[in-house]
Amino acid sequence: MRKSRIDGQETQRQLLISASAVFAAKGFRNATIAEICRKAKANTAAANYHFGDKETLYVECWRYAFAQSLRTYPPDGGVPEKAPVEERLRGRVLAIMRRVVDPRSHELDIVFKESANPTGLLSGVIQQALEPIFRGFSLIIRELLGPEASEQHVLLCLMSIRAQCFGPLMRERRRKLDAALPLPPSQDPVMKDVETLADHVTRFSLAGIQAIHEQIKQQKKFIRN
Repeated sequence: MRKSRIDGQETQRQLLISASAVFAAKGFRNATIAEICRKAKANTAAANYHFGDKETLYVECWRYAFAQSLRTYPPDGGVPEKAPVEERLRGRVLAIMRRVVDPRSHELDIVFKESANPTGLLSGVIQQALEPIFRGFSLIIRELLGPEASEQHVLLCLMSIRAQCFGPLMRERRRKLDAALPLPPSQDPVMKDVETLADHVTRFSLAGIQAIHEQIKQQKKFIRN
């Protein structure tokens, strides 16, 4: 009985791994359960037993792929909670960038395919998965901005940092995923050095946050006077 249960869990895991790779490469509509099962060395009856339908497998494989990425690259970047706030910010920036450049991060490719040909199946699960990550990011930004910063200040800074983390690296990842995208005229060497890029984004963001912090202080001072 115990062996049967373990075998079933392993089959389920292999189906999730295979589905992540197939959906990442082909998107939801072009992927087939038959191909996923062949890749997992499982039969369609097993897929139906564990997931019921293609839609459920799609959602669950994205959730599985995302969880695997977070195990490999924890959102805090491995930086202790009591570290200086600047180090904690860099840790989160670096964690995102490492996920983006890792070809095993199938959840990102699935989202890319989903955005190109939406099904609407992933919107809820993605929002639920990302919310605690960006809440942690927001707490760091508020710590840097100070208690007098508005929620809008925090959200604008978060939006800017997210764009810097994902923007250039995701464009390069998408180019590699989709052969139809044109090649860039040249490949900037810094794009291959995630540590350097993370340092730059952190310094750039800290300078911007500090400038906003000073602006808030001046505005409060003006109002008091």
